[in-house]
Amino acid sequence: MDIVAIIFAFMAVVLAFSAIKVVPQGQQWTVERFGRFTRSLSPGISFLIPFIDRIGRRMSMMEAVMDVPRQEVITKDNAIVAVDAVVFIQVIDPARAAYEVENYKVAIMNLCLTNVRTVVGSMDLDEVLSQRDAINARLLTVIDAATHAWGAKVLRVEIKDLQPPADLTQAMARQMKAERERRAQILEAEGDKQAAVLRAEGAKQSAILEAEGRREAAFRDAEARERSADAEAKATEAVSAAISKGDVNAIRYFLGLKYVEAFGQLATSNQQRTVIIPADLSGIAGLVEGLRALNAQGEAGAGGPWTAPRPPTPAPR
Repeated sequence: MDIVAIIFAFMAVVLAFSAIKVVPQGQQWTVERFGRFTRSLSPGISFLIPFIDRIGRRMSMMEAVMDVPRQEVITKDNAIVAVDAVVFIQVIDPARAAYEVENYKVAIMNLCLTNVRTVVGSMDLDEVLSQRDAINARLLTVIDAATHAWGAKVLRVEIKDLQPPADLTQAMARQMKAERERRAQILEAEGDKQAAVLRAEGAKQSAILEAEGRREAAFRDAEARERSADAEAKATEAVSAAISKGDVNAIRYFLGLKYVEAFGQLATSNQQRTVIIPADLSGIAGLVEGLRALNAQGEAGAGGPWTAPRPPTPAPR
């Protein structure tokens, strides 16, 4: 009896393990009945018919990452480029991924290899190096359309590295250096041009200001000469009026003034090293007396002192 109980207990345990299945999160299992797919088990606990149903494939529903091996591709302009990529895929239909293709990961890998050669080979080297986003978009469109029948979806395709040959890389480096030097020379020439323009503008403004200064100075000199001429005219008029009245002092003043002016020009001449002063200074004394008399007449006639133009001061001996 003990042996029979043990056998029945063992059979009960075996039946329980074959009938009760617990699927972990992130996976789905396929159920086969007599070798034929019937349904898929979602995460959690599920029950099967013992000895009739069995677990077929355990499929991961999580996003997977696959590295596409490096390969050399000939571009449209006959340049050899080493290319590798990475692919992100996810199973959306476990039954089709399990039974429509032998190994969906290997199939997607080979599909990526062939399409990388196709897409990169249809472009020039400059386009390959500068248009990675366009290459990724084209690869994603083509590969995702092909893997839809396998129950898998390609989420992203990214080109990891594009490596031209060493000699081509050196040529590109020299080209970039030459281009940068050309830009630097252009910028330097533009800077020199702007500096020359600014210097010319500064010289122009300086010349304009200098001309305006000379014009203002000439205007003020002319105004000063005009005022001096007016004062001299008034003095001459006053002397002429005095002379017309028969005033001897006015005549003495006029002659003495001309005498002093001539003597001053003689003293200030660059060619004159010796100045001879006449011994007879009575003319100068007469001039002083004439001035006093004219001043007295002016005070009596006009109610105020009359001021004659100041004669130039003679140079010292």
